[in-house]
Amino acid sequence: MSENRAITIVIEAQDAGERLDLILSKYLSEISRSQVQKLIGEGKVLRKNRTSCDAVEEKKTKVKEGETYIISLPEEESKELIPEPLREDVKIVFEDEDLIVIDKPRDLVVHPGAGNNEGTLLNGLLSHIGTEFKSVGDPERAGIVHRIDKDTSGLLVVAKSDRAYESLRRQFDDHSVDRTYIGLCYNNIKEDSITIDKNLERDPSNRLKYRVCDQGGRRAITHIAVLQRFGNYTLFEAKLETGRTHQIRVHMASIGHPLVGDTTYGPRKDSLKMGGQILHAKELGFTHPATGERVLFESPIPEYFTKALAKIDVR
Repeated sequence: MSENRAITIVIEAQDAGERLDLILSKYLSEISRSQVQKLIGEGKVLRKNRTSCDAVEEKKTKVKEGETYIISLPEEESKELIPEPLREDVKIVFEDEDLIVIDKPRDLVVHPGAGNNEGTLLNGLLSHIGTEFKSVGDPERAGIVHRIDKDTSGLLVVAKSDRAYESLRRQFDDHSVDRTYIGLCYNNIKEDSITIDKNLERDPSNRLKYRVCDQGGRRAITHIAVLQRFGNYTLFEAKLETGRTHQIRVHMASIGHPLVGDTTYGPRKDSLKMGGQILHAKELGFTHPATGERVLFESPIPEYFTKALAKIDVR
């Protein structure tokens, strides 16, 4: 039987007045709102007071700035991954016996996590590739060598063989993989190009978020180039020199240009009402583990992204 683990979240000013289930589903981005509501119903969401912690009984509770909530999440049990049909909107860009390159849509988690065992890209790949795929790499994350956020779209590569897994992991570790993103951020970036070199660490007030830090953490470098300015918005390209969790999102917020739609690191109100950050992994390049050739894959700008640009272009 699995044990629980506790996540502590401190409510920020921008989230004050919102419903508890909505805010927790934003902070706990890897699980759904209905799963958050279930945790509340099971008494696994506690509000910390001066001398005690009391279970929250109402999902519609309005949160206040500075309140501390403790959420008890079940640890994942070591169990067989469940194959599921691959979602129809998942595009296979390339595939051979060693690897598969996927163009991931928004609103799709890459692999199962706490409280979220089904409906991920990995569940679909298990069905598409076959049961032998389960033995590649981490037994609970078969073949996954990197990931992109649930609401970020675009390219990622998954290993299908042990030699591909080891090779790709080395390439990600030594930063020899080429990754280029296109994004839309708030405010006008005055410089044509910027290099953001700021270490990242987990946010102690919310372990599911990250923040920049002057000391400690892990080094993170993002190269930004402005593509087009739209008054209060900027279309930009980001090249990753390192690949930390939430790197582009945190780096852009740290210089006053959070991503449009990123209600975790930017404004609580999504000005374009696009349902998530406007960020797309458009290019992915690496050395093929079997042939030794350098390969580069590209993904066209998706429909949600062009709709966002159309909205700001007419303002």
